[in-house]
Amino acid sequence: MYYVNREQIERRLDFLPAVAEAMEELNRREGPFTVLEHFAQERTLHLAIEAVTDVGSYMIDGFIMRDPSSYEDILDILQGEGVFPAEVHAVLYELVKLRKPLVQSFFEWERVERHPLLPVVPGVLRAFSEAVRSYMDRELA
Repeated sequence: MYYVNREQIERRLDFLPAVAEAMEELNRREGPFTVLEHFAQERTLHLAIEAVTDVGSYMIDGFIMRDPSSYEDILDILQGEGVFPAEVHAVLYELVKLRKPLVQSFFEWERVERHPLLPVVPGVLRAFSEAVRSYMDRELA
């Protein structure tokens, strides 16, 4: 029997639409970003990373999957277990690789243009949420 903390997973999944909406709003901005918009971009990317890896950690713990060795490994494990498809994994993997620069090297982050993941991530966050919920429904039925 699994003990999956579905409440905590759902809290994070329920938060992802706000992150996706903020990213979409930033994507609608024309011209170069202001400093404030650059900071907003960084924060939305960071929030997406934290929510996705939190969900992943809860899934791995609850479904007794192998222990991850890194943030990227969380995604590898979930994709290997069939939680989400390879297309979702590929984008989330690139997203999670941004964690270290955003959190530890933020002072070196280049604030010149929009990050190429910004227009892609909102749709992937939606697909991720749907896939996680479907997986939980299947496995906990």
